Parts: sequence; C-alpha cells; structure tokens
Amino acid sequence: MPKAHLVTTGLSALAPDYDAVFCDIWGVVHNGVAPHQGAVTALTRYREQGGRVVLVTNASRPAPQIVEMLDGLGVAREAYDGIVSSGDVTRDLVRAYAGRIIHLVGPRIDHPLLEGLNIARGAPDEAAVVVVTGLDRSDETPEDYTDRLETWLDHRLPLICANPDITVEVGDRIEYCAGALAEIYADMGGKVEMAGKPYAPIYEAAFRQLEEATSADIDHKHILAIGDAARTDALGAATFGLDFLFITGSLHAGELNAFEGAEEDKVVAAIAPSRANLVGYMPRLVW
Repeated sequence: MPKAHLVTTGLSALAPDYDAVFCDIWGVVHNGVAPHQGAVTALTRYREQGGRVVLVTNASRPAPQIVEMLDGLGVAREAYDGIVSSGDVTRDLVRAYAGRIIHLVGPRIDHPLLEGLNIARGAPDEAAVVVVTGLDRSDETPEDYTDRLETWLDHRLPLICANPDITVEVGDRIEYCAGALAEIYADMGGKVEMAGKPYAPIYEAAFRQLEEATSADIDHKHILAIGDAARTDALGAATFGLDFLFITGSLHAGELNAFEGAEEDKVVAAIAPSRANLVGYMPRLVW
C-alpha cells in the first residue's frame, strides 16, 4: 500500500530516508537522444549528500558501453557509483552455450554483447538458442516477426531475452524492445529466459555493486528504486522489498496525463498490480 502522503516535489524530500538508490536509466536519466538534466542533477546532489547510486538498466549492452553512451549524451559520471545492465546478465546466460551456435536477433549496435564469448552465430536451423537484444530495426513491430517466431518454435529453441522491456521512449516516440518478442514467444509455448528487470539476476548484481561502493551491507528498507515502468521497475522493487519512486512522464505519460497534473488515484492504480510500496511520483526526476 502507498504511504498516506506521496512525494511529488523531488528526490530531496525522500533522500534522508535512504542510503542508496537503484535508478533506471532510459526514460529517467535520458530519453535515448538527450539527458534529462534535472535527473542528472538530482542524482549528483544525492551522492554529494552521502547517498550511493547504482544505475540498473534493461539495456542489452554491457556496462562499459553504457558508460560510453552516457558520456556521449553528457551525463556526468558524478551522478552514479556503478552500472548494472541486462547485457551483463545476458552474457552470463549465453556462457552456458559455449562452443555452440546461437541465433542473434537485434540491431548491429548490440552485437558487441557477444564479444569474447566462445560461441558462433548462425541460422535457427543450426542454433542451440535464440538471443534477442531487440528488434532489428526501430521501425519494426512484433507483427513483423510472426514467421520467425514460428520457426524458432518449430526448432524448439529456447530464447534468451536481453531486454525484458516491451517498449522504450526514444525522443518523442515509443519503440518496441526485445521483451515484446519474448512475451509473444512465451505465449506461443516457447521457453524464455529473462536477463533484466524485474527478474532476480540483475538485482543480485546491483546489490553486489552497492556492496562494492559502500563496503557495507545496506538494508533493503534503506534502498529506493526509481523507474518509469510499472511492469519492470515497480515489480522489481516489490519483489526485492524496495520502496518505489515512479517517474510518470515517460512510458506512462499519456495514460496518466503526467505533465498536466496526474491524478493520484490513477498513479496509484497503475502501480497497484505490482504491489510496490509507492512513496512518490513525478513526471521527471528532479532534486
């Protein structure tokens, strides 16, 4: 159940209650094109006051590449202590197929995900597994993959989903992610392994990063999760006993009327299925 008074003003109102933050990146810190500078400032200010920040992202690239991307967008490294990505977890899952052939689906920018792993790429009829990092092109929809999904199922291929997100905000538009294909494949009866939020492996990695940053074990009650997706961020927070700050101005902006004054009961209703402990909401993360 949400607290009686949900914070809508900024992170500064919540900061004294938490020793650390697990913060989503895409949709909170940036929109794929430019940083949300208010969010960068908020995380930087939080760290200046002694808080720790681990960025936890469903991006299907390893953390070093995420750092490069954030640098390119102008996101200051002072805003975070560490990064855990769905790509990092995906690499661990792919290692189980060492010496075998995998069928890779996703844009070229994600291909370095497999560098250094003892695997080869091939067609579905010779592969042991499908690894999906995203749709091949940004203008595609899951419907474009109907025949391919049926082929994977015919070959009884398990699917490793490198990004469980269904959609993502890119500038002023919404694009489909790997999770959209994984969800359909699971409904068809295919076996699916999810690498990122809201599933355990990525949170376990985030807790390890936090321990490295603090040299201490922080109680889950003192960690605040920040995210823009009810399906992944809120559910992950609930699963691991973290309070949740909901950024409404990204994936849920339209349905919640985020920038014209979201109605609190609608915000609460959007998060309720996850059972997350909602402590605040705001269209963009600010200090």
